[in-house]
Amino acid sequence: MLSVPDYEFWFVTGSQFLYGDDQLKEVSNDAEDMVNKLNASGKMPYKIVYKGVMTTAEGITQFMKDANYNEKVAGVMTWMHTFSPAKNWIRGTKLLQKPLLHLATQYLNNIPYDTIDFDYMNLNQSAHGDREYGYINARLGLNNKVVYGFWGDDDTQTEIAKWEDVAVAYNESYKIKVVRFGDTMRNVAVTEGDKVEAQIDLGWTVDYWPVGDLVDVINNVSDADIDAQYQELEAKYDMVEGDNDHDAYVKAVRYQLREYIALKKFMDDKGYTAFTTNFEDLHGMDQLPGLAAQLLMRDGYGFGAEGDWKTAALGRLMKIMAHNEKTAFMEDYTLDLRKGHEAILGSHMLEVDPSIASDKPRVEVHPLDIGGKADPARLVFTGSEGEAIDVTVSDFRDGFKFISYPVDAHKPEAETPNLPVAKQLWTPKVGLKAGATAWIHAGGGHHTVFSFALTEEQINDLATMLGIESIDIE
Repeated sequence: MLSVPDYEFWFVTGSQFLYGDDQLKEVSNDAEDMVNKLNASGKMPYKIVYKGVMTTAEGITQFMKDANYNEKVAGVMTWMHTFSPAKNWIRGTKLLQKPLLHLATQYLNNIPYDTIDFDYMNLNQSAHGDREYGYINARLGLNNKVVYGFWGDDDTQTEIAKWEDVAVAYNESYKIKVVRFGDTMRNVAVTEGDKVEAQIDLGWTVDYWPVGDLVDVINNVSDADIDAQYQELEAKYDMVEGDNDHDAYVKAVRYQLREYIALKKFMDDKGYTAFTTNFEDLHGMDQLPGLAAQLLMRDGYGFGAEGDWKTAALGRLMKIMAHNEKTAFMEDYTLDLRKGHEAILGSHMLEVDPSIASDKPRVEVHPLDIGGKADPARLVFTGSEGEAIDVTVSDFRDGFKFISYPVDAHKPEAETPNLPVAKQLWTPKVGLKAGATAWIHAGGGHHTVFSFALTEEQINDLATMLGIESIDIE
């Protein structure tokens, strides 16, 4: 997978100097023990670093400044172990430019009725300390996350872990660079968008490069490099020649590998992590990238068909959150409207990520009947079953919006011998009629990112961090 920096999260505890040094030492010990056990739980995808107890406005402000300017820090976690006067947090919090999680918890998960006294109360005041702190965050209009519950419980730890993934994606969003080979498909509306606004609101850099510049790289790929990739392909996937002549099959597959190597080299050399193609603009190319695009998505690059740079960037962003697990470029392809079978068949001409495959993908070569180029090789497979989400990003005059719904994913009811594509069946949890109607009213496009690894809550958290609207169809 494309590498993501080894981020960390800074954890700080709130209190006040009136408790005295001995008591504050106990507060610190409790907080450090909690952080150590969170890290030892095995659930945290990124390390939490304990940074001490904060009791003054000056200390808090400096802490937030340090977090801002440390590239390794993806976000800040706070806990009000004891009562922390929230006005101390105003200046520092206003300066914070990274995601903030407020963990509203308590060191112990019970009330010790037999021994509880005022000394205990002085050191276990999260119940109202978290509310004092929460008030000032609400007053400041923060887009912070609140996780409430005992820190040692599995569900609380899972919620923290999923937020970590979102916070890392937020940081990485400002590094996403999309290369567009050709423009968007002519006369299509949903693939258009304001690229400057995307960089302002979402951090995405979107650049155009002529297809000819890519063709130069394609033509200079060595046979030895293609040979190595062909061997890897044979080891990982089933090579199905079908009705193709052997030499024609090998030639088609090798050309896709030539495109794969060239696209990867082009992007890596110039710092791009997502790309688009357009079958209306393939001058100098023998095939529309199919297998090539699928292998790049498998590697963690984002992709958008027909020049759809918004979906390409969203795909890369969601792959970061999902650690590149079971998250794929998708398109609403065709429908089953029979009562009791209502579903969407998702696919695309060629380019669906094999990370969602339930069977071993097959490398096949078939005509495309669009684009006027040679028959392309592609991976053909069946999707998976389970709970998933389907997400798109749309551009309106008042800003970008995430539109999504949770779905029940299924395998297609039968094979499609005359439609050799990767395919995934799903039904919105609210029902096909209600879900599709709401999607259409909201202005959701036909290109999406489909994920078994992520949740609606994470998409909403990401939208909150980015300051854009999220329409959650449930």
